[in-house]
Amino acid sequence: DASVDRSRDAERWAAADVVIDVGAVYDADKKLYDHHQREFTETFGHGFTTKLSSAGLVYKHYGLELVRDALRAASAGGEEPNEKTVEKVYLKMYEEFIEGVDGIDNGVNMYDTKEPAKYKENTGLSSRVKRLNPAWDEPSTPEKQMEQFMKAVEMTGREFDELLEYYARKWLPARTHVESALDKAKSVHESGEILLLETFCPWKEHLYEIEAERGLTTLPKFVLWQDPKGYRVSTIPLTASSFEFRKGLPTAWRGVRDSALSELSGIPGCVFIHAAGFIGGNDTYEGALAMAVAGL
Repeated sequence: DASVDRSRDAERWAAADVVIDVGAVYDADKKLYDHHQREFTETFGHGFTTKLSSAGLVYKHYGLELVRDALRAASAGGEEPNEKTVEKVYLKMYEEFIEGVDGIDNGVNMYDTKEPAKYKENTGLSSRVKRLNPAWDEPSTPEKQMEQFMKAVEMTGREFDELLEYYARKWLPARTHVESALDKAKSVHESGEILLLETFCPWKEHLYEIEAERGLTTLPKFVLWQDPKGYRVSTIPLTASSFEFRKGLPTAWRGVRDSALSELSGIPGCVFIHAAGFIGGNDTYEGALAMAVAGL
């Protein structure tokens, strides 16, 4: 039932229970969360180095509680979640949602380069919040600003909740399927470099994490899974957001489809290989496996 007061008046700050993003003071014991003071250098920790904004400060102090409550609510009987699970989702939410807000708020470049961006991306959260500000030729009264601010609160809160639910209830459980695929890799192909997922799921970030935990020296190069049209064979990118891969499907086959691809490759049932070489399809498991082996 807290009320929100947007103000530049220090007397109103002093009367508040919590002060966020104004006041030039960071003191968690007093619930003062600003990051604009010159000496402020706080980061999230856990290997993250981006300087925090007030969003990151609030999440750093209250995120574990939020995640724990969400996981408890997601369980069938309201059971207390495992603390290792809580921390994993807590860190994931910072990486995927909060850190970007911190970086943009503090003017941190995403890339260390002087080259201009190759394209614009204006659909992110910060861009959409910015567009809620009154336009330059519209009234910008405190009442109008508050109205638009509350729209931003609703939009941002909804996206936070939806992403938290996804990572807690969909993303995290997928890890067991990736672990199983790694455990059985040698039964798929003697190299151990081709994985078969029992069901399609978010696999990339789990794979990199498990590889590091296990200290693997031989890394998988392809992942297979079944979909309604047959089987997919995917390359494994160097990072979760990279378009470069560890090994690609054969160059001469890229962009070729159906019977022409089957004839060219000598593998029955081929459906396609993307022109960029990162994914392909086959009618059967045996065909998809043969495509991956050729990629090796």
